[in-house]
Amino acid sequence: MITKIIAEEKIVQVQRLLDKYDNIVIVTHVSPDGDAIGSTLGLFHYLMGMGNRVHVIVPNSFPQFLKWISGTDKIIQYDYHPDLSARLVAEAQLIFCLDFNVLKRIKELGELVRAAKGKKVMVDHHPYPEDFADVTISYPQISSTSELIFRLICRMGDFDQISKEAAEAIYTGMMTDTGAFTYNSNSPEIYYIIGELLSKGINKDRIYINVYNNYSEDRFRMMGYMLSEKMKIFPEQKTALLCLSNAEQERFHRQKGDTEGFVNIPLSIKGIVFSAMFREDTDMIKLSFRSSGKFPSNIFAAENFNGGGHLNAAGGEFYGSLEDAVRRFEEALPAYFEKYYEE
Repeated sequence: MITKIIAEEKIVQVQRLLDKYDNIVIVTHVSPDGDAIGSTLGLFHYLMGMGNRVHVIVPNSFPQFLKWISGTDKIIQYDYHPDLSARLVAEAQLIFCLDFNVLKRIKELGELVRAAKGKKVMVDHHPYPEDFADVTISYPQISSTSELIFRLICRMGDFDQISKEAAEAIYTGMMTDTGAFTYNSNSPEIYYIIGELLSKGINKDRIYINVYNNYSEDRFRMMGYMLSEKMKIFPEQKTALLCLSNAEQERFHRQKGDTEGFVNIPLSIKGIVFSAMFREDTDMIKLSFRSSGKFPSNIFAAENFNGGGHLNAAGGEFYGSLEDAVRRFEEALPAYFEKYYEE
């Protein structure tokens, strides 16, 4: 058994909405990762199995290594189909907002969702949720939104309605948001849930292979270049910094998701407790932060780079040059290390 983390009143509210409405849209954040896709498709398969009309809309593309998941061919990309997306959101009776806590995380879709007349349900595990939903299910202590989707379905008494396809999606989200259960995964209940998902017939070894052994040769050459030529170590602050410019990414023919997980690599270096990766994007610098122990990557991201996240995994954005972003990082780092680092 698992504890009833989601408040009973939230369960009742969602159940009433599902009893009343059957035209449903599911949205998730920009540049969807494994948890975003896993939670949306897990919920998608469950709702479809219950006889609902369901559409999944994402702001933009997601990595190729997630496209084996059943249902990805049904996903609508807003940046390719803005008019269709706008119509579906406007017509939806019920909108599920998964794996994001503020509407700016879904870019242009955010204003469509805000203006929509349909009821809104947020299911998320990031701290400080924005107050835009009719029902907010937000539990930052839970390691993934996919886990929350599993808990929500079970609490509504519908474990038997979780198909193999839904279970595969949920497991993928749980696995990817914990680095294959290597961080944020000490709760025994995670492994109880894995056992329940296995009972649905999923092959967890095959899922791992599909996600983590499915990269291009160019990705590994880019990784090698970055580690050998671009990694900077700050010994006094036990920190590593990785950077990639647009030109460097183009040199290695970067595809969506190719830099996924790069920021975790320096944490394997003895003595490193904080890792940052800066990647030049079209109109901004995308930032990823990882830490171990009690060093708060989310506070660093929020106070310096308009970001946030979890204690040991966070992200942010910087509007300016890559050089300026690095300069801000280097100037801010010593004070945070002095204030927050504990042996």
